[in-house]
Amino acid sequence: MDRATMNNKPPPQKLQHWSVLFASTLAFTVCFTIWMMFAVVGIPIKTALGLSETEFGLLTATPVLTGSLVRVPLGLWTDKYGGRIVLFLLMLATVIPIWLISYATAYWHFLALGLFVGLAGGSFSVGTPYVARWFSKRQQGLAMGIFGAGNSGAAVNKFIAPVLIGLYGWVVVPQVYAVGMLITAILFWLLSSTNPSHHSGAGVSFARQLTMLKDPRVWRYSQYYSVVFGGYVGLSLWLVKYYVTEYGLSIQHAALLAACFSLPGGVLRALGGWLSDRFGAYKVTWGVMWVMWVALFLLSYPQTAMIIQTTKGPLSLDIGLSVVPFTVLLFVVGIAMAIGKASVFKFISDDFTSNIGAVSGVVGLAGGLGGFILPIMFGALLDFSGVRSSCFMLLYGTVCVSLVWMHFSFRPLAEEEAIRHASAQKLATASGKL
Repeated sequence: MDRATMNNKPPPQKLQHWSVLFASTLAFTVCFTIWMMFAVVGIPIKTALGLSETEFGLLTATPVLTGSLVRVPLGLWTDKYGGRIVLFLLMLATVIPIWLISYATAYWHFLALGLFVGLAGGSFSVGTPYVARWFSKRQQGLAMGIFGAGNSGAAVNKFIAPVLIGLYGWVVVPQVYAVGMLITAILFWLLSSTNPSHHSGAGVSFARQLTMLKDPRVWRYSQYYSVVFGGYVGLSLWLVKYYVTEYGLSIQHAALLAACFSLPGGVLRALGGWLSDRFGAYKVTWGVMWVMWVALFLLSYPQTAMIIQTTKGPLSLDIGLSVVPFTVLLFVVGIAMAIGKASVFKFISDDFTSNIGAVSGVVGLAGGLGGFILPIMFGALLDFSGVRSSCFMLLYGTVCVSLVWMHFSFRPLAEEEAIRHASAQKLATASGKL
């Protein structure tokens, strides 16, 4: 075989990249399923312990806090040691805490164990750079979008947990999840691979890797992500109980309808990656914000009953969303958030090729903290106002602020991206003529 033929032969990593992507996506899906566990299990726990809405919000959000705080160090360790070993050990570390939730009896037990279970949420900052480095730059948006579809674990939780609760009670759910995490960790190790060239090297210090935090783009992308991912996590944790209390549904029916938001919000992330590769991250993210702005405005309107005095007597008028239009609007928001989550990380892969892990850790931290704070604020607002749709009012306000900020902060970026896109089209046209 001559040298030219050898050079045309695909590199070894090309034979492994799809296996790595599959194994990582499976692992992330299971981790996200368990990370969102209290969205369903927390409802019978709330009833048993007599928790307030704010206490319920804190219960569901506690795992999100840990999963957010560990994202920065996990991203750095991934850059330094490789994603395979980091993700494998991370998954193993959560198995025992997940199992012990079955034996918790006091509120503080659930909060303490929730902090340890929350480590599973840090898997995103490991898998993102691990997967991205196995693909070429033009495919990274799609690859990270497919991996990010593991967010659909929020919907998987809503399919599995209600069935187990209905058959055996909530206590069995953590036990099943613990076994599932252990099996998934083993499968991940067997199906994944390691490429030492993807590591940043043992000689690179954490302090040196953190220097990119001085770059304003990092904080810019954090702002984006706190809206699209933080909002997704917050609503995924809150919606089952919202359906139960607002529409009087059972946990099983409520979880099924809530999955109409969680499932597209995870699965369609791959679509967001493809759109970002094709049209640019800025245009996609800008469009996402506008779609969310309209949908959340409609979702924010509370159930309202009015009596209008007319010449023919009192006229009763009821305004509010029934279950069907409410679910349809949530479906739209879920799609928008899925696309937005992928477009933000396309920004990162374009601008921070050599530090994807560290930057994705910071941005993931911002989004995760949003997902931690929102359920607590949802509960506090409900306790204070008594208006259940106040959670959507809060999200609507954050999107309004984001749109204004984006307009003034990123207008030069939009112009630059438009010029770059036009130049690429001219070059393609010229090449076709030649």
